[in-house]
Amino acid sequence: MFSPAETATVCIHKGIEKTQKNLLAKCLLGFIGGAMISLGYLAYMKVAATAPVELGFLGTLLGAAVFPIGLVVILLAGGELVTGNMVAVSIAWLDKKVSGWEVVKNWAVITLANLVGAVFVAYFFGHLVGLTASGDYLHEMLHVADSKLAATPLQSFVSGIGCNWFVGLGVWLSYGCKDSAGKILGIWFPIMIFVLLGLQHSVANMFVLSDAIIEGHISLVDFFKNIIPVYFGNILGGVGFVSFPYFASYVKGHA
Repeated sequence: MFSPAETATVCIHKGIEKTQKNLLAKCLLGFIGGAMISLGYLAYMKVAATAPVELGFLGTLLGAAVFPIGLVVILLAGGELVTGNMVAVSIAWLDKKVSGWEVVKNWAVITLANLVGAVFVAYFFGHLVGLTASGDYLHEMLHVADSKLAATPLQSFVSGIGCNWFVGLGVWLSYGCKDSAGKILGIWFPIMIFVLLGLQHSVANMFVLSDAIIEGHISLVDFFKNIIPVYFGNILGGVGFVSFPYFASYVKGHA
C-alpha cells in the first residue's frame, strides 16, 4: 500500500498519461468504460428486479454489491471513465502538469465515448437481447429512470457530488494499492455505498435514461434535464472533495 503522499504522485502520473493517449485510444477505452459501467448497472437491476417485495432492501443491497464490477474492469483491465478522470486529470492540472485545455478536451472526448458505450449496452443488451425490455426487469428499469427524473436539478447536482466523492475515493484507493486484491477491495466498497445510497452517476444515468428513451418512456429533454446537473455535480465531487483536498494536503502540504 502506498502512503497518501505516494498515492497523490501516482494519481498525478495517471492524469498525465490520460491526456497523452491518442484520440483512438481515448475513444476505444472510453467506449469500454461506458459499457462496463452500464453492464454493472444492468446487473444491479437484474438482481433488484428479482428480489421479493418484502425483501426489497436486500435486493438493493445485493444489486449494489454486484455493480462495482464495472469500475473494477475499467481500472484493472483498462478503460476510461470520465468520473474517474475528473479526479486523476484534475490533480495533474492542479500540479500544473497539464493545461486547463487538456483537461477540457480529455473530459469531453471521454464523456462522448462513455455515452456511446452506455447507449450501445442500452440498445443491444437492454432492448435487443431483452434484458430490460419486459416484465419485472422493464418495471425495475423504468422505476430507476423515474426516480432519477423525480429529483430536482439541485437534488441531482448535490447527489452527483456525493456520488463522485465515493467514485473518486474508489479510484484513489485503487491507485494506492500495489496488488490486484487490494485494488479490488479499494474500489468495491466506496462504489457499493454510492449505489446503495442511490447517489447519481452521470454515466450510469446515461445508460438507464437511454434505455428508458428506447422503450418510449421518456424524452431526450428529460435525459438532459437530469444528466447536466448530475454531470456538474460529479465534477465538483471529484475535484472539490477528492483531488483538491488530497493535492493540498499531500502535494502542496509536503512542498
